[in-house]
Amino acid sequence: MNNEIFEDLFVLEMASNHQGNLERGLRIVSQFGKIARFNNVRTAIKLQFRDLDNFVHKDFVDRSDIRYVKRVNDTRLTKEEFAVLVDAILGSGCIPMATPFDEKSVDLCVEFKMPIIKVASADNNDWTLLEKIAKTRKPVIVSTGGMSKKDLDDLVAFFDHRNIQLALNHCVAAYPHEDSEAELGQIDYLRNRYPNLVIGYSCHEYHDWTSSIKIAYGKGARTFERHIDINDDGFEVAKYSSLPSQIDTWFKAWKKAKEMCGSASNERRIPLDREVAYLDSYVRGVYAKHDLEKGQLLTEEDVYLAIPLQKGQISSRELMLGRFGHRLQRDCKKDAPLTIDELDTPYSENPELLKTIYERGI
Repeated sequence: MNNEIFEDLFVLEMASNHQGNLERGLRIVSQFGKIARFNNVRTAIKLQFRDLDNFVHKDFVDRSDIRYVKRVNDTRLTKEEFAVLVDAILGSGCIPMATPFDEKSVDLCVEFKMPIIKVASADNNDWTLLEKIAKTRKPVIVSTGGMSKKDLDDLVAFFDHRNIQLALNHCVAAYPHEDSEAELGQIDYLRNRYPNLVIGYSCHEYHDWTSSIKIAYGKGARTFERHIDINDDGFEVAKYSSLPSQIDTWFKAWKKAKEMCGSASNERRIPLDREVAYLDSYVRGVYAKHDLEKGQLLTEEDVYLAIPLQKGQISSRELMLGRFGHRLQRDCKKDAPLTIDELDTPYSENPELLKTIYERGI
């Protein structure tokens, strides 16, 4: 299955940080859109959808002592306001995404043409919701916080049997969590267990914005998520949320990790020209230990190895001795380099290797 839609994708989670205020949400989109464009990073800005008239039981709607109930009610936006945010995300050059927390909100994802649906850790084994999401046929990213091995296997099998594109985010669903709780080794676990899936990292640590993404990328994570917020209006930002300047640092750390990891992960890399030249300067050349005669079959008594290696000279890498070794095609004086032209050797039949031997050394 083609999972390119998830590759090198950054998901910036607005959550309820719009505070139920459309203008504040638009400022978040504007500021983070600029950071994404400046860094030329493929970025999605993610919203959260809830059918608030039914999401909270009617007997608990007014329970301000229940933090989660109060927060979702206080940060309510209308469908029309969400539509404005989606248009702003598109206008910023970012990808609109959403996490639906109920079945009706899945319909809203379809109506807004969200290209990817995100499943939160709290819902990664909510099969009623997952069934509804699967029916959209849209690609899905699932955060794996709190999941057992069986839950993981069941989830992957569920989407695989329906031929739906799936990515898994390693996630520690603690807000925030300490560096010692990051468990980045789980990226290795998920990649090994599900080698056909894109594995990502949803971050909730808060001490720096460079370490975990460099480690995660090096381990093979290819999609990343962080909560975002702004603090230009006096609002107290949650520890696990990132400001625009911090996301800028995060993007740049990813680029540095990508630069240092390189592109050759599935095949042997091609050595740098200057690397080859440097190593060749330490390779020993083959020299005559005494005067040698044409037709002589070389043995250990006839040669010695020393630097520098000279142009056209065979090195310790090509030296063959004994019964199936090199035979001289002309005389060679003591301490003279043995060149490829002086030897009867199969290396002479390889034009590419001959070119290398003629060009290397001093």
